[in-house]
Amino acid sequence: MITKTTPPAARRGLTSAEAAARLRADGPNLLPAKRPPSPLLSLAGQLVHFFALLLWAAAALAYAGGMPQLAVAIVVVIVVNGVFAFAQEYRAERAGRRLRELLPARAAVRRDGHRTMIDTADLVVGDVVLLEAGDRVSADLELLAAHALAVDESTLTGESVPVRPEAGARVHAGTFVTEGEAEAEVTATGARTRLAGIAALTRAARRRPSPLAGQLRRVVQAVAGIAVTVGAAFFGVAMLLGMAPGEGFLLAVGVTVALVPEGLLPTVTLSLARAAQRMAGRRALVRRLEAVETLGSTTFICTDKTGTLTRNEMTAVRVWTPSGTVRIEGGGYGPDARLLGEPAAVEAVRALAISAYRCSTGRTRRQGGRWRAVGDPMEAALHALALRAGSDLSDEPELRRYPFDARRRRSSSLTASGLHLKGAPDSVLPRCAAVPGAEDAVTAMTEAGLRVLAVAVRPPRDLPGDLPDGLPADPGEAERGLTLLGLVGLQDPPRHDVAAAVADCHRAGIRLAMITGDHPATARAVAAEVGLARPGSPVVTGADLPRDDADLGRLLDRDGAVVARVTPEDKLRIARALQARGHVVAMTGDGVNDGPALRQADIGVAMGASGTDVAREAADLVLLDDHFGTIVAAVELGRATFSNIRRFLTYHLTDNVAELVPFAAWAVTGGRLPLALGVLQVLALDIGTDILPALALGAEPAGPGTMRGRVRRERLIDRGLLGRVFGVLGPVEAAVTMAAFAAVLAAGGWSWGETPSDGLLFTASGTAFATIMLGQMATAFCCRSESRWAARLRWNGNPLLLWAVAADLVLMAVFLGVPPVAHLLGGGLPSALGWPVALAAVPAVLLADTAAKTVRGRGAPAADRPAPAGARPPR
Repeated sequence: MITKTTPPAARRGLTSAEAAARLRADGPNLLPAKRPPSPLLSLAGQLVHFFALLLWAAAALAYAGGMPQLAVAIVVVIVVNGVFAFAQEYRAERAGRRLRELLPARAAVRRDGHRTMIDTADLVVGDVVLLEAGDRVSADLELLAAHALAVDESTLTGESVPVRPEAGARVHAGTFVTEGEAEAEVTATGARTRLAGIAALTRAARRRPSPLAGQLRRVVQAVAGIAVTVGAAFFGVAMLLGMAPGEGFLLAVGVTVALVPEGLLPTVTLSLARAAQRMAGRRALVRRLEAVETLGSTTFICTDKTGTLTRNEMTAVRVWTPSGTVRIEGGGYGPDARLLGEPAAVEAVRALAISAYRCSTGRTRRQGGRWRAVGDPMEAALHALALRAGSDLSDEPELRRYPFDARRRRSSSLTASGLHLKGAPDSVLPRCAAVPGAEDAVTAMTEAGLRVLAVAVRPPRDLPGDLPDGLPADPGEAERGLTLLGLVGLQDPPRHDVAAAVADCHRAGIRLAMITGDHPATARAVAAEVGLARPGSPVVTGADLPRDDADLGRLLDRDGAVVARVTPEDKLRIARALQARGHVVAMTGDGVNDGPALRQADIGVAMGASGTDVAREAADLVLLDDHFGTIVAAVELGRATFSNIRRFLTYHLTDNVAELVPFAAWAVTGGRLPLALGVLQVLALDIGTDILPALALGAEPAGPGTMRGRVRRERLIDRGLLGRVFGVLGPVEAAVTMAAFAAVLAAGGWSWGETPSDGLLFTASGTAFATIMLGQMATAFCCRSESRWAARLRWNGNPLLLWAVAADLVLMAVFLGVPPVAHLLGGGLPSALGWPVALAAVPAVLLADTAAKTVRGRGAPAADRPAPAGARPPR
């Protein structure tokens, strides 16, 4: 039905010459492309961040100090770690490229008065485009004529229901024609389209540094400052003791290297990668490694509704008829469902469904083992209702159709059995004979968050005899004298696991808000059904949001807020406003319109199955199954990852204390006590024997209390961690190490102040090396928990740790028992006396840790506390 008269000249479109001139002036119809970052520059960025620069400096010092082996080993650590991190994140920053792919390759236009197909890049302002069902819109258009047109704008607006634009309305690039046909004039191309505006918003959004990145930077800065300061102090002491400058510099380098945890960088990277692999096993794809820990730090989740909390399927769930109400149990578009109601009401539903089917064009079809909507999802749901009710859907030729338009808000179709009509209740009911209870039924369904359609019929006996010519062209005259058949309540049902996932978020202290393009009543009903909305939670539309970001943050900073009819700019503001209030914000989304907010949020979560490429490429985490519950599993893994980083950081720093004490003892005694460890032995401990147990600690399963209570805002390094390192584990391990070293020297005839023979020092140094290794194995088991004794943990709770300890025993045999390696490092196998003292490090560390935890009592974080009665046993 043409609803606007357009001059014939405009309908002929442009001439080829006019189009060519405009193309030269305005440029091709292509979205602006952001130049992707150079792979070489991205790789270089992984090699020159602050921690890497610290290691580069250590390598330079080692080389200058005459230790090229040490320098090469440190450089290998930097390069391997950088290449690994680069490979993990190589596919980032491609949202703009995916946006360009939303434009179709060809479009039908009228040029020189004739229909022709052209490349979409050649579209210019003024072209007349011919649209039909299945087309993707290529540019921003103004409709010249429209016939039964329906356009899916969900990728731009988030609105799940297709719109029915009339002539004179605008449609935008990137949307889909789901029904009907139209002629339209191009009003904007390329960078001037609305789609391009969203692309610009996506590129302009800047992520904040992740919580982990900020804390690691502070840790590295502190370690660097301490290492350089202590190294310089030891150089000064060496000079005071009369040591040659070269030897003093070598000592200072050794001390500096001992304090820098070279294995920390690869351990953090590999631990995050391991967590990312575990998330992939739970159908969550991590696109940035830091997103693993950021997700665990999340305090606020802004979730979309359609396709995220709901299935993105329209389903008829309730039908009211004058004979009674019928409930339909069964989702999707398939024919299988239960109709629950009185027999007379069920029979009335069959008649209603026939009329609804006759005036609809959307259908259901079985494709790939699933029933899917073809055309308008709402009309497909009406077809499914007819199949479920067992209605007689025998073919009846359509004699005349009055398509849906926004003014009438109804559509009708004439067949031999009468005029069948459906539409908005306030549009249909006034044209029907009064039916008691209909208005109340509309109110009840609307308050339940259902989309309500009224279905009516004008029997053949009430129609003119010379059909169809007897019906007037004006639908208002034809659509009167109707008999109301009933009301259909449709919903996009929630996913089956959403309510449980929302409850898990509440228990974890994570606040939730629904951010959607849908109607506020529908959004509020879905939020209440899944448990997201709370009593008193605000329900606002994007147009009603406060203009001031501070007021916006205060409005939404509560649990269960619902924001409907939002624009891309609204979502971006919401993310920024909540971040300004100190929240770590996760934003879910699936459409093009979600791209800017996904990029701005601390953690962007995109739907992998139903979402657009744009959303997936702008996000940090992609849910491969679109299940909201997967977010909760990923949050738990993220929280566990942060705890695991604290575990292996404790482990690394304890080793650093044990490595530093031999140098301190040498300096304090003025060289009277020989140096127990060499610099290469320190390096072998840091990046040889420490990494495997540290990686195993990075894979420690989540504790039973991980998802209880709000996320802890503790630092990576706090008083508790430092107390364990410098007050318990480190001193005990260092004390046993020095005792073993001194015992072997004394047993070999060494006296205080003398210089031991090379052979005796070789054996004693190897004993000190073995003692630190054995002490670290015990420390690894102690670090599995901050509150529970190692004996209370299941020994097989972390099988990787057992394998790591076994591998370290093999490495110890190689480092001390293979002559070339042992001579390179400067220490051999312990003596008969040295082994018992070295082995004493294991019970000494375990007993000291047990005593400290006993004194500490119940001061442990919730994630480390024992599970309550009835919960799974502690690991």
